[in-house]
Amino acid sequence: MNTITVSKTKINKEKGVVILPLKEYQKLCERAVPTYYLTGKAAIKADKLVKDGLREYEKGNIIEASSLKDALRIYESKKSKKR
Repeated sequence: MNTITVSKTKINKEKGVVILPLKEYQKLCERAVPTYYLTGKAAIKADKLVKDGLREYEKGNIIEASSLKDALRIYESKKSKKR
Protein backbone atom coordinates (compact mmCIF):
# COMPACT_ATOMS: atom_id res chain seq x y z
CA MET A 1 0.00 0.00 0.00
CA ASN A 2 1.24 3.52 -0.82
CA THR A 3 1.50 6.23 1.79
CA ILE A 4 0.30 9.76 1.11
CA THR A 5 1.68 12.62 3.18
CA VAL A 6 -0.21 15.90 3.42
CA SER A 7 1.05 18.68 5.64
CA LYS A 8 -1.13 19.82 8.54
CA THR A 9 -0.73 23.45 7.47
CA LYS A 10 -2.10 22.61 4.02
CA ILE A 11 -5.07 20.80 5.57
CA ASN A 12 -5.75 23.72 7.90
CA LYS A 13 -5.38 26.24 5.08
CA GLU A 14 -7.78 24.31 2.82
CA LYS A 15 -10.11 23.61 5.77
CA GLY A 16 -9.96 19.85 5.33
CA VAL A 17 -9.26 17.06 2.88
CA VAL A 18 -11.53 14.42 1.38
CA ILE A 19 -10.30 11.05 0.18
CA LEU A 20 -12.61 9.09 -2.12
CA PRO A 21 -12.21 6.16 -4.47
CA LEU A 22 -11.99 7.33 -8.10
CA LYS A 23 -15.30 5.74 -9.12
CA GLU A 24 -17.14 7.46 -6.25
CA TYR A 25 -15.58 10.80 -7.25
CA GLN A 26 -16.67 10.29 -10.87
CA LYS A 27 -20.22 9.52 -9.75
CA LEU A 28 -20.29 12.72 -7.68
CA CYS A 29 -19.06 14.73 -10.66
CA GLU A 30 -21.75 13.25 -12.93
CA ARG A 31 -24.48 14.07 -10.43
CA ALA A 32 -23.19 17.62 -10.00
CA VAL A 33 -24.22 18.56 -13.54
CA PRO A 34 -27.98 18.97 -13.86
CA THR A 35 -29.83 17.12 -16.62
CA TYR A 36 -32.50 19.02 -18.52
CA TYR A 37 -35.11 17.45 -20.76
CA LEU A 38 -36.66 19.80 -23.28
CA THR A 39 -40.09 19.27 -24.77
CA GLY A 40 -42.23 20.94 -27.39
CA LYS A 41 -40.93 23.97 -29.28
CA ALA A 42 -37.83 24.26 -27.08
CA ALA A 43 -36.76 20.70 -27.97
CA ILE A 44 -37.38 21.26 -31.67
CA LYS A 45 -35.41 24.52 -31.59
CA ALA A 46 -32.49 22.86 -29.76
CA ASP A 47 -32.45 19.93 -32.20
CA LYS A 48 -32.38 22.31 -35.17
CA LEU A 49 -29.55 24.30 -33.59
CA VAL A 50 -27.48 21.14 -33.08
CA LYS A 51 -28.17 19.86 -36.61
CA ASP A 52 -27.21 23.23 -38.11
CA GLY A 53 -24.04 23.31 -36.03
CA LEU A 54 -23.02 19.82 -37.06
CA ARG A 55 -23.72 20.64 -40.71
CA GLU A 56 -21.51 23.75 -40.51
CA TYR A 57 -18.78 21.76 -38.75
CA GLU A 58 -18.80 19.09 -41.48
CA LYS A 59 -18.47 21.84 -44.12
CA GLY A 60 -15.44 23.19 -42.25
CA ASN A 61 -17.14 26.38 -41.13
CA ILE A 62 -15.44 26.64 -37.77
CA ILE A 63 -14.32 29.55 -35.65
CA GLU A 64 -11.06 29.48 -33.74
CA ALA A 65 -11.08 31.73 -30.70
CA SER A 66 -9.50 31.88 -27.27
CA SER A 67 -12.85 32.10 -25.47
CA LEU A 68 -16.54 31.54 -26.03
CA LYS A 69 -17.10 35.29 -25.83
CA ASP A 70 -14.63 35.88 -28.67
CA ALA A 71 -16.14 33.05 -30.72
CA LEU A 72 -19.64 34.51 -30.38
CA ARG A 73 -18.37 37.97 -31.34
CA ILE A 74 -16.67 36.56 -34.46
CA TYR A 75 -19.76 34.49 -35.32
CA GLU A 76 -22.08 37.49 -35.04
CA SER A 77 -19.79 39.66 -37.18
CA LYS A 78 -19.64 36.97 -39.89
CA LYS A 79 -23.40 36.54 -39.68
CA SER A 80 -24.04 40.28 -40.09
CA LYS A 81 -21.66 40.47 -43.11
CA LYS A 82 -23.68 37.79 -44.95
CA ARG A 83 -26.86 39.89 -44.78
